[in-house]
Amino acid sequence: MRGTVLYAPGDVRVEDRPDPRIEQPTDAVIRLAATCVCGSDLWPYRGIEEVKQPTPMGHEYVGIVEEVGSEVRTVRPGQFVVGSFFASDNTCEICRAGYQTSCVRREFAAATGAQAQYARIALADGTLVATPGMPDPDLIPGLLAASDVLGTGWFGAVAAEAGPGKTVAVVGDGAVGLLAVLAARQLGAERIIAMSRHEPRQKLALEFGATDLVTERGDEGVARVKELTGGLGAHSVIEAVGTQESMMQAIRSTRPGGHVGYVGVAHDVALPGEELFFSHVHLHGGPAPVRQYLPELIGLIYDRAIDPGKVFDLTLPLEQAAEGYKAMDERRAIKTLLRP
Repeated sequence: MRGTVLYAPGDVRVEDRPDPRIEQPTDAVIRLAATCVCGSDLWPYRGIEEVKQPTPMGHEYVGIVEEVGSEVRTVRPGQFVVGSFFASDNTCEICRAGYQTSCVRREFAAATGAQAQYARIALADGTLVATPGMPDPDLIPGLLAASDVLGTGWFGAVAAEAGPGKTVAVVGDGAVGLLAVLAARQLGAERIIAMSRHEPRQKLALEFGATDLVTERGDEGVARVKELTGGLGAHSVIEAVGTQESMMQAIRSTRPGGHVGYVGVAHDVALPGEELFFSHVHLHGGPAPVRQYLPELIGLIYDRAIDPGKVFDLTLPLEQAAEGYKAMDERRAIKTLLRP
């Protein structure tokens, strides 16, 4: 098969790779209908995370089941499936509590890389969710978003306790931040402040339900949020970047007693204990338990109640994956969809 491999910062290649096969009786092999480049893929692409060896890339996926291991019971060949970026058994005590990305058996779902024509998915029974039938082609981008960025934005909104009567601020205007806006709207938030200085992203944030736009960053951004909230700060803030600046901007934009849902992959973030102590701000987040939300999200997408696939503003064939990375790195694209 053809698959994407990162050799070094900025060095993305699509090359011949071994076809995935069943290695454990709990595995499934799927033929990818669509895959994509994630914002978190840019950390190693930019050299912020070390690339120690050629690494198969991609962890977001939808496709058709080709083969299943002898112990797989919940999906079968021929079904269209969506899965989480982490594999989980969905039966352990941690999974039952709703934190499948901390499953006692967790592992990366697509060890063979999902930016490819085929992928081996571990713990298929607990990781994959079959759609009600073969989806219409226009639904596939939305279902792909559910595999990570929609579920991650949704978790960010839930962790921040977004809901009726709440003012929500979103720090970060990448795909996760934009879909956190959509999630906050679906959860009934009264007011949603999107923090963005990029016009195409601002437009999509408004389409997804934002009521206010803040272009300032850092302390100026905090001051603007407080100005919009009577000096108090937002009830709920979603942090969707993962830097020191974005985390502190999120915490400082939150009113006492409010909640921060942080879902940006943290890089060199250090929290000042004394400031946090006196802020009375709740912090909750981490790698999103996408599997918890997949049935609900698939239903919303199938019912056409939401269209998260709009975050894909660049579609390329798999062979042009390197250009997809470059476009996102240069902020010419919000998110790149790849067609195997």
